[in-house]
Amino acid sequence: MQYNPANPLIVQGDRTILLEVDNPLHAEARDAIAPFAELEKSPEHIHTYRLTPLSLWNAAAAGMTADAMVQALESFSKFPLPGNLPPDLRELVSRYGRVRLQRVDGQLRLVTTDRPLLEELARQRGVRDYLGERVDETSFAVDDIHRGILKQGLIAVGYPAEDLAGYTTGAALPMALRKVMGTGAPFKVRDYQEGAVAAFYAGGDARGGSGVVVLPCGAGKTVVGIAAMAALQTETLVLTTSTTAVEQWRREILDKTDLDPALVGTYTGDSKNLAPVTLATYQIVTYRPKKDGDFPHFHLFDGRDWGLIVYDEVHLLPAPVFRITADIQARRRLGLTATLVREDHREEDVFSLIGPKKYDVPWRVLESKGWIAEAQCHEVRLGLSGALRMEYALAEWREKFRIASENPLKDDLVEVLLKRFDHPEDRVLVIGQYLKQLRRIAERFDVPLITGSTPNSEREILYEDFRRGRIRRLVLSKVGNFAIDLPDANIMIQVSGTFGSRQEEAQRLGRILRPKEGERPTSFYSLVTRDTREMDFAHHRQLFLTEQGYSYEILDEADVADHGLARPGSSCND
Repeated sequence: MQYNPANPLIVQGDRTILLEVDNPLHAEARDAIAPFAELEKSPEHIHTYRLTPLSLWNAAAAGMTADAMVQALESFSKFPLPGNLPPDLRELVSRYGRVRLQRVDGQLRLVTTDRPLLEELARQRGVRDYLGERVDETSFAVDDIHRGILKQGLIAVGYPAEDLAGYTTGAALPMALRKVMGTGAPFKVRDYQEGAVAAFYAGGDARGGSGVVVLPCGAGKTVVGIAAMAALQTETLVLTTSTTAVEQWRREILDKTDLDPALVGTYTGDSKNLAPVTLATYQIVTYRPKKDGDFPHFHLFDGRDWGLIVYDEVHLLPAPVFRITADIQARRRLGLTATLVREDHREEDVFSLIGPKKYDVPWRVLESKGWIAEAQCHEVRLGLSGALRMEYALAEWREKFRIASENPLKDDLVEVLLKRFDHPEDRVLVIGQYLKQLRRIAERFDVPLITGSTPNSEREILYEDFRRGRIRRLVLSKVGNFAIDLPDANIMIQVSGTFGSRQEEAQRLGRILRPKEGERPTSFYSLVTRDTREMDFAHHRQLFLTEQGYSYEILDEADVADHGLARPGSSCND
């Protein structure tokens, strides 16, 4: 189908795309362009996407052609595509892989069939310093130690290299996936998890071995990592966000593989055990005694002959880990994340150093198949009291956000929601940014509070009590954003957040997306103070989830207090 005035897209020559939300074809068009376009704005009726170089290159690396992208735009466009757009799009897409890193006779080389391009690149700052001797008209020698930083330089000048130089095998580690888990339940890798591993591994070909798998929270990214280990049969280093996440990975590995516990070590602030499979935190890797000193735990990266390094929650990868990753490009690297969005805008470094996006499944697709729970999303707006309105009006710009976020009237709404979800099977998480606010809520409702200062042993006891149903409510600081395994949690109340963080919003919704038994609603409530900076940031926070097909029902505080919210069956999905 070609352009039609009844279609929902307006494609513009500046590479922006306007999508009509109220159009019957909205969802279909959104899903068609999401693999290669980035959502920028999502007000009520018209959403704005942009074709960025990185969004196009990620789609190309995942196997999507420029012609397929143009066809998707033509199929849903109201008007003929601007004359400049198809050739511009094709030219940008063609830049991915026009230069390649290859190994020829054991030597790493930068290769291209486009001699003028090679001449141009060889004169570019950020590229020329990392090229070795000229080999011939179409290639330069490259020192292996410069493999990563050269890729960063090439993407910075607009020509991302396809890395076909291959990888070291690493020390062998035989392992098999169990058919029955330690719990006695049957275990089978799901079809999309198998697809993710196949896209990453590529049968051992040089085109596989580095890249990022994007799956929703609750969809089993840990299983993807474990299945990749089983496919490679090699010693593996796993880097993740916290000691809690380390313990969760260890439980999952021992539950789903035949590896002996002695072969799975943890390297954290509490233990320093290097083993054929080593699980470490980003915090310990990036620790250094002095601000300008060395990183004493960087030896982890060459402590054993790793054949695979897994970067869990790759959107949170700290800057020092990028630096060491640039030096270990011969190791296979798998990034796992729910979103490629980085608030520090280092997505290009993820692309260059970890690898491009290799696999991505829209959240709605997995929801429709029952692999993640259907979620109902609500933004509840409330006012400030008279005294706080004046304090807010007189406050400095940054302080305004804190005042709005800590609004004490939110506590009363939390009470209403806790009464609303007081069924014995409901499991409620209250999460926020500001410790003063969280302590106030925890004390008022006599609910356990977990913060960054809570000892790991105490956290594990509380998490286990929550899983077992011995406690049904928890208050969490930012430690609850990721890597906690609370599959029965079905209600989340967000009382404050980290400014406009899209990744945080996605991670928090993800805490309640594990599939549930029975008819319990899975609901996400974000409490936002109206007429303040918090509303502006809330809108930006929701961008990524809007891109995934979620929308927020907007409620007033009176709606909540007067008649107990929207219908339990209403959905946040379009």
